[in-house]
Amino acid sequence: MTTPRIAWISQDDPPEAFPDITAALTEPDGLLAAGGDLAPDRLLYAYRRGVFPWFDSGQPILWWSPDPRCVMIPDSIHMARRLRRSMQNSALAFSFNTAFSAVVEACAADRVGQKGTWITDEMIEAYSTLHGQGWAHSVEIWRDDELVGGLYGLAIGKAFFGESMFSQESNASKIAMWALCGPLVRHRFEILDCQVGSPHLTSLGAILMPRSEFAALLERACDPATKFNEWPQNRIQVATLLSLDSDPALQ
Repeated sequence: MTTPRIAWISQDDPPEAFPDITAALTEPDGLLAAGGDLAPDRLLYAYRRGVFPWFDSGQPILWWSPDPRCVMIPDSIHMARRLRRSMQNSALAFSFNTAFSAVVEACAADRVGQKGTWITDEMIEAYSTLHGQGWAHSVEIWRDDELVGGLYGLAIGKAFFGESMFSQESNASKIAMWALCGPLVRHRFEILDCQVGSPHLTSLGAILMPRSEFAALLERACDPATKFNEWPQNRIQVATLLSLDSDPALQ
């Protein structure tokens, strides 16, 4: 029996050197290629084709395209009534792109029951570069001036690719997802990529989409592959936005 093999990408290979995503392994699910680098052009090309990097320290860069794909349609985010009620008198606020480095560092920190992180120094540097170029963005959740939750990812065309989130306070990462979906809905984003499913994401309304359907959607959503910079500029109180029932992301 022939052992399945994945493609090796050299740092000298062009960004488009990835094999077709249908060549990804089924075990482990979605492993497509190894090697290459995390240069902006390669990362942007990968995301537009439904591929993302995920590897541990000491490993070569591993590239994935799982089937099915965990995604969220921005105007279908679900917020439980209990959580909405708890937010009515909340002192929490959220903002966009005011503490990108702090959010990434918090996502990379060790967590209870988890040793180490896949967000290596190499990954932090790569996404910080993309942030500086206007591709990568963060959502921050604040209690007074303390950062208590958030997430980061990339926006390309009308697709947002979530990378990681953290929560140092109950429900802070859920609020970050809810906050993110507001601008995505208003500006008609077609999809929020969550990569790999989890009960946490399912509780917010994430679904599993066949990879072929996901790839076809990306081809449309990422054409043209433009940057997105229409984020609110100020901190916004969570309790204030909860009263705006006309916002599709809150319904």
